[in-house]
Amino acid sequence: MLQLREAPIAPPAQGEVQLRQVAMGFNYIDIYQRSGKYPLPLPTGLGHEAAGVVESVGDGVTDFSVGDRVIYMNAGIGAYADRRNVDASKLARIPDGVDDISAVAVFFKAMTAEYLLRKTYPVKAGDVVLIHAAAGGVGQVLSGWAKALGAYVIGTAGSDEKCRIACEAGCDQAINYSQDGWVERVVAASDGRKAQVVYDSVGRHTFLGSLDCAAKFGTVVVFGAASGPAPSIDPELLNKKGCLFLTRPSVFPHNADTATFRSNAEAVFDALRKGWIKPSMAARFTLDTIADAHAMAESRQNAGAIVIVP
Repeated sequence: MLQLREAPIAPPAQGEVQLRQVAMGFNYIDIYQRSGKYPLPLPTGLGHEAAGVVESVGDGVTDFSVGDRVIYMNAGIGAYADRRNVDASKLARIPDGVDDISAVAVFFKAMTAEYLLRKTYPVKAGDVVLIHAAAGGVGQVLSGWAKALGAYVIGTAGSDEKCRIACEAGCDQAINYSQDGWVERVVAASDGRKAQVVYDSVGRHTFLGSLDCAAKFGTVVVFGAASGPAPSIDPELLNKKGCLFLTRPSVFPHNADTATFRSNAEAVFDALRKGWIKPSMAARFTLDTIADAHAMAESRQNAGAIVIVP
């Protein structure tokens, strides 16, 4: 049960700033945490990312001043709020020329794409890349960024309309994985080469097929479970499928320290300015209609980002 509550807010403590939050990002992890798939002590706030304006600063804060536009994605759960005190070390500046709504629409998703494309498997020109759920928020960012890096990008999605959206986002071809034979069509889309890397955020419905879509010595990256957890496998299966590499990374360890986080954020905003990634807005909700945002995402009706405004 989600309930909107009012509560007093204290002045920012040492090392903190107080933000007037302008927009909040919505991410599928919010559903996992609300539903209990990723259990949290209750009661709890929700939400990981927001953009806002600094209204006051606590003692010891030298990086930011009143009026600065900032964004965060790893300052602890509780971003669903109109005001919040945040550790200044968890903030990055929003550069001039990037509006707050656009920043929030892509930030968490693009920070996820950043480590997937540049660290988990460094995508290079000529690679065949397979992206499941390519019409979703992360999927669209991954598709456009991978294409900008010179990859041949194959996407999958759950309907013909979402396949069209995936192609608009940057996929060279998109396959409807709700239809039988999608693995064979993915392999055919690469002329039988298969993918150097498969990015799988769907989980149960796609994981075993992902193994069949990966090239010899390819990498299969499981970074979500929209359809449920990926099934357990015997490691020997990876050998039989072509000496594959399998990994299950997440965004937070890749942004654990301030310097790394801000450097990665700069890479994201640079890609945004270059047009490698483009904000794609599916819907906007207010805090008092946040349950409707969860319902939309769980029914997988949205193709693109959901943004929450106070």
